[in-house]
Amino acid sequence: MFILKRQDVEISTIQHPTQDRQMPVLYYQGQTFRFIHVFPLSQEEDAVALWRDLTDNRGKACVLLEDVDRFSIWGKVRLGQSDDNDTGDISKKNTLIQGSILLIQSVYLDVEDLLGARNSQSFFRDICAILHKHQAINPEYLYTVEELLNLDTLTRTQMPNWKEKQIVILLEELYRLGKKYFGNDNFAYQVSDRLVEMTEKERSVFIRWLKISPLSTLWQ
Repeated sequence: MFILKRQDVEISTIQHPTQDRQMPVLYYQGQTFRFIHVFPLSQEEDAVALWRDLTDNRGKACVLLEDVDRFSIWGKVRLGQSDDNDTGDISKKNTLIQGSILLIQSVYLDVEDLLGARNSQSFFRDICAILHKHQAINPEYLYTVEELLNLDTLTRTQMPNWKEKQIVILLEELYRLGKKYFGNDNFAYQVSDRLVEMTEKERSVFIRWLKISPLSTLWQ
């Protein structure tokens, strides 16, 4: 999709479906998009690169908006999918699950992009074994490994029901696997850069949880 101009779209705010706050949304040709990331005009190349990565490499439905003083990226979202029984704990749990899925997806994509098809296939088999071993993939959790690696967490209707202890184990295993393939742990730094699809608040919740979890010495 081409770069949109401010006059092409309508931007307003709506009530977040699970949190007590307003969230910005962008409307374009009958579709609704949620804010992901913003760049100053001086970083046009970075904005375009991230947008292309999300759309071309990760299969996300995103738009890139050129405004008066910035570029912003928005991801397609369905509205009206809130659950009246949502609580703060459920919202936090979903944030941890979303962040974990994004880490798994981004490390897998890095292996694919940087280490080639053979290593990508090997990594896929290894991550399959990990997810099955720790019961993160089964009928209760809705998704196959292939579907999980391509899951659009922005437009999700239902997330895997992972427990917090399970998330810790999966991210420990992902760290071990990444270190095996890359030969170092540089991939585990700047975690926030791997979570650009989350809102700033969601990223903050996930990063804060990482720092007080057993994963604090691994993912930074």
